[in-house]
Amino acid sequence: MLSSDWRGYRIAAWVGQFLLAIAIAVELYHRNWVGSFTLACFLAASFMFVTLENKLPTLFDFLFVVAALINAGGWVWGLFYPPGPYDEIAHAFTTFSVTLALSFLVYESMLTPFRYHRLLYILTIASFGIAIGALWEIFEWVVQVINDLDDTIVDLIMDTIGALTAALVSVWALQERVHPKSTVEDQPVSPKRRR
Repeated sequence: MLSSDWRGYRIAAWVGQFLLAIAIAVELYHRNWVGSFTLACFLAASFMFVTLENKLPTLFDFLFVVAALINAGGWVWGLFYPPGPYDEIAHAFTTFSVTLALSFLVYESMLTPFRYHRLLYILTIASFGIAIGALWEIFEWVVQVINDLDDTIVDLIMDTIGALTAALVSVWALQERVHPKSTVEDQPVSPKRRR
């Protein structure tokens, strides 16, 4: 079984970044300023994640670039608007990948203690991802890409599914990344040992 830090994920992320740069060029050629700006933000963030080699599992880098490419497809070929589940899949997967990457960075100092409190970790990461999804919906409202209230509600549901999935995958990566140590400092203190 591959680890979450397999080098092939990083190579695939670089290839994805190249494809994303091509998608940005296509959007600029078609004068779709919102699409090109959004994709440029994804590309900049993916460069940041990939350059933080030891901070994130390489799988998270790769998944973030895949989410950027899914969004690129939506902008370049207009796949967000026709009937079908493309927009919903994009929302769920984007929230999933962004939550995975950002949660590991934001909660980096808490990863070892979270190892002993998995349910708290899952709730924290899921809440973080749901908040990201809500902020994305505000962005969509500001740039006027929201069709109606039903679309917003469905998007928020898909964002929640993505955030919960990210929390569960993150627990797996947390166990792989933070190896149990036998020192007394890392062990949870039982009530008897506090005396």
